[in-house]
Amino acid sequence: MIKLTTVSKYYSQSSSVGPLTLDIPKAGLTSLIGPNGAGKSTMLLMIGRLLKLDAGTIHVAGMNVADTRSGDLARVLAILRQDNHFITRLTVRQLVAFGRFPYSGGRLTVVDYQAIARYIEFFNLESIADCYLDELSGGQRQRAYVAMILCQETDYILLDEPLNNLDIAHSVQMMDHLRQAVDSLGRTIVMVLHDLNFAARYSDYICAMQAGQIQHFGPPASIFRPEILSELYGTPVEVYESPRGLVVAV
Repeated sequence: MIKLTTVSKYYSQSSSVGPLTLDIPKAGLTSLIGPNGAGKSTMLLMIGRLLKLDAGTIHVAGMNVADTRSGDLARVLAILRQDNHFITRLTVRQLVAFGRFPYSGGRLTVVDYQAIARYIEFFNLESIADCYLDELSGGQRQRAYVAMILCQETDYILLDEPLNNLDIAHSVQMMDHLRQAVDSLGRTIVMVLHDLNFAARYSDYICAMQAGQIQHFGPPASIFRPEILSELYGTPVEVYESPRGLVVAV
């Protein structure tokens, strides 16, 4: 479980996030939704210890993220932030190998190579595994980054807008892969997601944020209602039932 207790981040007297109190269940996919500036990425970065808390506590699998040793936390929690700045003259295979660093310390073993190959195959990256990142499209790079994060083989995974640079077909493939990681591998995934239809279709839980506060948390059917989404986004929103699940329209 990921447990936030009265967590706050203060940017200025007029800009803050929190206090946030939330329990995110284990072994599920939770999507953070809400308008720009709602605090979604801030919350994700605080959970991943990439942004310091100003108040409160966060526990992941019982570990206090503020004082747990980095090496111990890296075996439990992996995070991919929105702005990736890896050296572009890395190959896809080399990038994915970075996910094994908490285990290998840079000295890859047979087990590490097996994991690297497994996640390259998992994301259908075999044909570009030896291509350099600066030779790839934005969508291909994004798939490689997420493969690296899953290759870390942590129980908890944080993704900040993982569908960036992906077209519809590759977005569906990405969400199918992440859903499989939850269902087959038992991972707990928390992601910032702007596409409400993908959030409705693939998520186990929805955390709806607005103005630095958590407004709603629960399964998609309880959150994806016209009155809730219209108030959350400040514009009329309709929700329809379809054979493939809920559909959101504006």
